[in-house]
Amino acid sequence: MPSTPPTTFKGWVSHSATTPLTFGSFEPKSFEPTDVDIEITHCGICGSDIHTISSGWGPTAYPCVVGHEIVGHLVRVGSGVSSIASPSRDLKVGDRVGVGAQSESCLKPDCEECTAGLEQYCSKTTGTYNSRHQNGDTSYGGYATHWRGPAWFVFKIPDSLPSAAAAPLLCGGITVYSPLLKNNAGPGKSVGIIGIGGLGHLGLQFARAMGCDRVTAISRTGSKRSDALDSLGADTFIATDEDKDWAKTHGGTLDLIVSTVSSANMPLSKYLRLLKMNGQFVQVGAPEDPFPSFQVWPLIQKNIKMGGSSIGSPNEIRLMLQLAADKKILPWVEERPMEDVNQAVGDMHAGKARYRYVLVNGVDGKVKL
Repeated sequence: MPSTPPTTFKGWVSHSATTPLTFGSFEPKSFEPTDVDIEITHCGICGSDIHTISSGWGPTAYPCVVGHEIVGHLVRVGSGVSSIASPSRDLKVGDRVGVGAQSESCLKPDCEECTAGLEQYCSKTTGTYNSRHQNGDTSYGGYATHWRGPAWFVFKIPDSLPSAAAAPLLCGGITVYSPLLKNNAGPGKSVGIIGIGGLGHLGLQFARAMGCDRVTAISRTGSKRSDALDSLGADTFIATDEDKDWAKTHGGTLDLIVSTVSSANMPLSKYLRLLKMNGQFVQVGAPEDPFPSFQVWPLIQKNIKMGGSSIGSPNEIRLMLQLAADKKILPWVEERPMEDVNQAVGDMHAGKARYRYVLVNGVDGKVKL
């Protein structure tokens, strides 16, 4: 059974961009009636964690506890949770649940985004870490023993999904699933996924599970060709640094491209040549440097649309988790002990993950305090 939550939480705290994370105490947000406490068993390592630890996207508000692919068990459920207008009202102590990259939005009736079920685009959204809750308290993430936050953004994990596999779905998975869903990926559509990493290897699996006619994996080299074609559901593989005239050979073959790479040097103009008339290019990777310049003629000549996508709504996360459970879409993960977090983060930054690291608290899911 889950333990009683402590009043002060413990976790691996980042104090600067250049020093290792250290284990220590921090004060979670004040508990409100619609909040829950989670005893964390697993937390995925996301590229966002590295950008935040290093202040790569801008100055981080240290001290900071990162981690927004959280899975664990509920140890406290607020008295007001049962009355909220969300499937999360059914949460109860002992449930296995998860939290992704967003932990709060305003949820006000005059907010167009929240009332439309697009909470991730609310102007007052709260990130699961390095952000501020609506009450002004600092948000802290999942490299820790416990997490506290609003139940609205907490999701039951389907029984058939192992905790280590469910964790990366809560950010990496929804980041690629949401643009596929919004842009009607499915029968009759040909989809390309740029970048075969933590996000891209899930994008390939979701595109295949959604019934797309053709799924194309796009990477710089052929090192992941076998993974993509033999195991992840791709029909075609393009190695942009190796395949001669790839943009011409595969030109006009894709209806939708989802780009997961975080590079300011991507051959964007050539990527756009891969799209058909009325094709769509959606960027989900967030580079620290400015987006590359490109020729606009493909946009004009083929009525191509470019856009971006940010994680996904609570409803989309529930749909994604159920699809993953039904279709057995499982991230490729390597479990690492939470106490080895600094080495694991370093390995992630060095590109060693194939394709996701998941931090585990203790043995058999029992948290070490």
